[in-house]
Amino acid sequence: MRIFIASLGTETNTFSPLPTGRQTFEETLVAREASRHADHFAALPARTWRRLAEADGHTVVESLSAFAQPGGRTVRAVWEGFRDEILADLRAAVPVDAVLLFLHGAMVAEGYDDCEGDLLARVRAIVGPSVVVGAELDPHCHLSEAMVRHADVLVCFKEYPHTDILERAEDLLELCAGRAAGRVRPVPAVYDCGMVALLHTSREPVRGFVDRIKAMEGRDGILSISIAHGFPWGDVPDMGTKVLVYADGDPALAARVARELGEELVAMRERLSPGYPRVDEALDLALACVGRPVVLADSADNPGGGAAGDSTFVLRRLLERGIGDALLGPLWDPIAVSLCFEAGEGARIPLRIGGKIGPTSGDPVDAHVRVRALRRDASMTGLSGTRAPLGDCALVDVAGVGVLLNTTRTQALGTDLFTQFGCDLAATRIVVVKSSQHFHAAFGPIAARVVYVETPGSVTQDLRSLPFRNILRPKWPL
Repeated sequence: MRIFIASLGTETNTFSPLPTGRQTFEETLVAREASRHADHFAALPARTWRRLAEADGHTVVESLSAFAQPGGRTVRAVWEGFRDEILADLRAAVPVDAVLLFLHGAMVAEGYDDCEGDLLARVRAIVGPSVVVGAELDPHCHLSEAMVRHADVLVCFKEYPHTDILERAEDLLELCAGRAAGRVRPVPAVYDCGMVALLHTSREPVRGFVDRIKAMEGRDGILSISIAHGFPWGDVPDMGTKVLVYADGDPALAARVARELGEELVAMRERLSPGYPRVDEALDLALACVGRPVVLADSADNPGGGAAGDSTFVLRRLLERGIGDALLGPLWDPIAVSLCFEAGEGARIPLRIGGKIGPTSGDPVDAHVRVRALRRDASMTGLSGTRAPLGDCALVDVAGVGVLLNTTRTQALGTDLFTQFGCDLAATRIVVVKSSQHFHAAFGPIAARVVYVETPGSVTQDLRSLPFRNILRPKWPL
């Protein structure tokens, strides 16, 4: 077979004040032939497809890989430029037997509410109805009718944190190869749950639910099951939790299973999103815990959901309450980092920290700090063992709170976010991470307790506070 592969995406928070332009993509991943050299999670599917396809004697034609840290709407010219580059490569590559794409599923650009549906429709127009088209998606996607219609197979990650990117890439290749060879005939069915809920697979009831749907695949005519959680901070018509089932040539079976699984999710929805304590209650819980460290997740300021990553709400309360023996990061503040590098390690300087992007960032914190450590072009362990760039970093001490400042906006992923700067997490009372859930894969096993905190921010859990205008209602819990 001749297989065409490409990657393009970002997760768009339509409430974020940050535009997503070319620079944001460049800071994350923009590369040709990324499968051969890029050590980034967005290159993992392409690496997997190339390795497996070439091992089976297939020819791989690779186009662009472009992914950006989540933010606000993608600039129209940037979206159209990347999209058209991939389409031009595809036109030059035809005839092909299959097209495999790694997309996100919740990418929104100026003038485009459904970037993935737009791309898949254009791909289908080029290759025609007989070529197999498949895509791997993040489960926080807006599963649109256009996406399902123009692809033969769509496969979402099943785990959150996303620890199964490689496995789902393998699934997609196997299903598309089977479809091209005539061994299977995937037919889809979608069940709309009429809600939006993020499904943390690190705890029940979702852990058991996901284990069960994985066991159902490849049996009794069921080829693939994906749960599209939806991305609650994307104000587009297709936002919401949906179940996607592919059966082998049996649309009635696909529809029945999708409906049954969807109704199960609806029945458990009240247990999916337990209430998050506010900052002071979360700090009280941490102080009452005997073990160390207690990990507090500042989920509303998660750059992985499009937030700025520079809010000061938790930091300010730590300082106002005189709570030291704590770490917090990464806090995105390129200006503060540059001042720390100018002063040098060991310096004591007045520094204005955070609170720079907008109202959801809070007010800046002004303090005298000690510069504990500096590092250029730092990185941490990312998803599936890849490297996640941090940019230039400065660890500063603010009245006993170690704040990890960085220049490349990103969420907390690996524990080496702190340990590479000499921090001993096991001896630290409180560790505050700017992340919603991906931190859990690395920080969960070392934490005496994990507390998800409700703070102001563009990734707030209080969805009723957001000014939705475009979603289809009713949509629980709105």
